[in-house]
Amino acid sequence: MKYLSIFFVAIGFIALTAWMPGTADVVEAEMANTLTLAEEDAGWETLFDGQTTNGWRNFKEEGVGPAWKVQDGTLMLDKSDKSVKGGDLVTETEYENFDFRLEWKISDCGNSGIMFNVTEEGYEKPYHTGPEMQVLDNKCHPDAKIITHRAGDLYDMIKCKKETVKPAGEWNSVRIRIKNGKTSFWQNGVKVVKFEMFTPEWNAMIAGSKFKNWKSFGQSRKGRLCLQDHSDTVWFRNIKIKQL
Repeated sequence: MKYLSIFFVAIGFIALTAWMPGTADVVEAEMANTLTLAEEDAGWETLFDGQTTNGWRNFKEEGVGPAWKVQDGTLMLDKSDKSVKGGDLVTETEYENFDFRLEWKISDCGNSGIMFNVTEEGYEKPYHTGPEMQVLDNKCHPDAKIITHRAGDLYDMIKCKKETVKPAGEWNSVRIRIKNGKTSFWQNGVKVVKFEMFTPEWNAMIAGSKFKNWKSFGQSRKGRLCLQDHSDTVWFRNIKIKQL
């Protein structure tokens, strides 16, 4: 009888969310940016609490640019007014071996990125040291014409083995896992890129990329995670990490 009651409650909730426009979105927002008990027991940490920018700051600065907003449980870069400063965001903590996951959605024809192993001291930009997982509207951004510049690619180095990105305005789940230089990218549940850093093959890839003139690019084994300001509106949520 108890299970039958639970069944009817669930059916009633589904019917309610279907009848009340926007209810499902509210519930989804309230459930975002939290860890399950199993995740907590496994050592996962949330990097965005859904309410503040705690744990993040602009690259080589102390604060967070006002274009970065916490809105409806998302960390949003609002570039509706491009004169308002955003700036690349980096974690206050540095990480080495980790499993990093988040969800993103991009504005129409938008561009952004997720960088890792970013080093600040002595460098002007995050991309001078940190490799990037591309965030892009593959449908209409000009970078989509370049095969290593599409969503989920190791930017300018390795293309995805399969296109799994969703259209602009829809959420994409991604994952970056690094263990002793062995790195994999997932996008919407599919492993799309695999490579090993700090090897002769890695250095040869760098030498054939746009990063070849930055001698420290991709050489750090430890660094900050970075959410890129590429002058387009983008949203992030469910940002979490497990150190390996």
